[in-house]
Amino acid sequence: MTALTANKQRRTLDSTAVRVTLISGALLYVALFLLLPLAAVFTEAFAKGWQLYVAALTDRDALAAIRLTLATVAITVPLNTAFGLAAAWATTRFEFRGKELLITLIDLPLAVSPVISGLVYVLLFGMQGWFGPWLQKHDFEVIFAVPGIVLATVFVTFPFVARELIPFMQSQGAEQDEAASVLGASGWSIFWRVTLPGIKWSLLYGVILCTARAMGEFGAVSVVSGHVRGETNTLPLQVEILYNEYNFTAAFALASILTLLALVTLIAKKLIEWKTRRSAEVGL
Repeated sequence: MTALTANKQRRTLDSTAVRVTLISGALLYVALFLLLPLAAVFTEAFAKGWQLYVAALTDRDALAAIRLTLATVAITVPLNTAFGLAAAWATTRFEFRGKELLITLIDLPLAVSPVISGLVYVLLFGMQGWFGPWLQKHDFEVIFAVPGIVLATVFVTFPFVARELIPFMQSQGAEQDEAASVLGASGWSIFWRVTLPGIKWSLLYGVILCTARAMGEFGAVSVVSGHVRGETNTLPLQVEILYNEYNFTAAFALASILTLLALVTLIAKKLIEWKTRRSAEVGL
C-alpha cells in the first residue's frame, strides 16, 4: 500500500513538473515573439513624443495610404463575403460535378506565395501581359494602379470566409433547410430566414479574418502597386518605405495603427468564439 501511494505521488509530481515546464515555455515563447515586438512597436512610435507621432499619422502620404487601405478592404471584404456564402451554400447543400475541385481551388491562395500571385496578375494585366495591349488601347490601368491592388488582395483573401463557413455548414446539416423547403419556402426565404441566422457567427468570424488579412497584405500588393507615393501605397507598403528611409518614428507610428487593428481583430475573434460556444451550449 505504501509503494502504491509513493508511485501515485511520484506520478503527480512528474505531471506537475511537466505542466509547469510546458506552461512556462509557452509563456516565454509568447513573451519573446509576440509581446516584446508589440512593446517595441509602440515604444518606437512614441519615442520622440506625441507631436511627432500625430504628425506622422497626419502626413499627406500616410493619410493617402490609410484611405487606400480602407478602400481596398471596403471592396475586397464584401466580394469575398458574397463568394464565401455562395461557395459554402453550393458545396454543402447541393451535389454537382466538380464540387471537390471547387473546394480544392478555394484553398489555392493559401498554398501559393502572395508574391507569386502578384506576379501572375502582372503577367495577365501588365503592359507585356496577355491583356496588356487591350487595356492600354482602352486607356485602363490595372497594374501599378488601384484595380491591381484590389485584385491581388481579393485573391489572397478569398478563402477565409468560405473556409470558415464550409466546415460549419457541413456539421450543421441541411435538415432545417429541407424542412423549410417541404413547407413551401422559396430558396431566398430559406437562405434569409433559416440558413443565414444559423451561420451568422461563423460568417462574422470569417469576415473578421478576411478583413485583417486584407489590411495587412504585403507581398502580392507590393508586386502590383508600383510604390507610387500618395497613390498606390497601402499602409504596409508605406511602413516599408519609411523604414528604408530611416524615418523610424513615422514607420513605427503607422505600424502601430496596423498593430492596433490586429489587436481589435483578435478581441473580436475571441468574442465571436465565446458567443459561438455559448450559442452551441444553449442549443444543446
